[in-house]
Amino acid sequence: MTLVETLAELRQALRQLPRPLVLVPTMGALHRGHFALLRRAREIAGPAGTVAVSIFVNPIQFDRADDLSHYPRPFEADLAACRNEGADLLFHPSAAAIYHPDRSVTVSESLLARGLCGATRPGHFDGVCTVVLKLFNLFRPEAAVFGEKDRQQLAVIRRMVRDLDVPVQIIACPTVREPDGLALSSRNRRLDPLQRADAPRLHQALQAAAARFASGERSAEALLDAARAVLDASPLLMLDYLELVDAGTLQPLHHIDRPAILAAAVRYGETRLIDNLEFPAPGAENA
Repeated sequence: MTLVETLAELRQALRQLPRPLVLVPTMGALHRGHFALLRRAREIAGPAGTVAVSIFVNPIQFDRADDLSHYPRPFEADLAACRNEGADLLFHPSAAAIYHPDRSVTVSESLLARGLCGATRPGHFDGVCTVVLKLFNLFRPEAAVFGEKDRQQLAVIRRMVRDLDVPVQIIACPTVREPDGLALSSRNRRLDPLQRADAPRLHQALQAAAARFASGERSAEALLDAARAVLDASPLLMLDYLELVDAGTLQPLHHIDRPAILAAAVRYGETRLIDNLEFPAPGAENA
């Protein structure tokens, strides 16, 4: 595996690597969820293609300085993981390598990024769009792989690619979970033992709504109430948001008559966790 840290090194490496190239953008602190993305990337690239990984803790997508400073950066473990998973190229730049000191251009998405995480983390998706588009311009990949745990991010990136005619196929991978249902996240390691024991409650809340949906409930209010009851039973968490939205537009729904997403974010102290669950259009679940 080739490790590069500067743009010049990256350009030189890309001239020598075979196509197709499939990119897995990450912020490091890799876990089994990332490994699933790497394996999917290899399936797409094939044995003769290139799987490239970027590890870059993007400063402009953080809304709080303390969150940025505490974000885990176990680079040696990440490097070993990329090698073990068969990545061909790892790009690990500094912020100075990615951003000019007088940068003045930011990429914004103005509809899908408005609610959910975008409502409580101002500027977050501007940072995501900006860095992802830069990575696409640098790597020129045929495809890029993202996880469905960050469902809003996935939707925003797909919209950016569509609206700006970026020639990259966006591939989604299902959320990978712990045996107790907690979605894998780099932030999980920041939970103390009591918080970690309680954190599966987030997935349990979504499952409570799913059970109501399976029984025939279609009212957003009723489904949200079922999920909220599970979350409200914990004194350890603070609810950031809990919303039922259209799966395509991410706009709030009052009644499920089309594919929908139930999305939630909670905080355990300074640690913020997100999760989501998709509901099919009524009738489609039995098709």
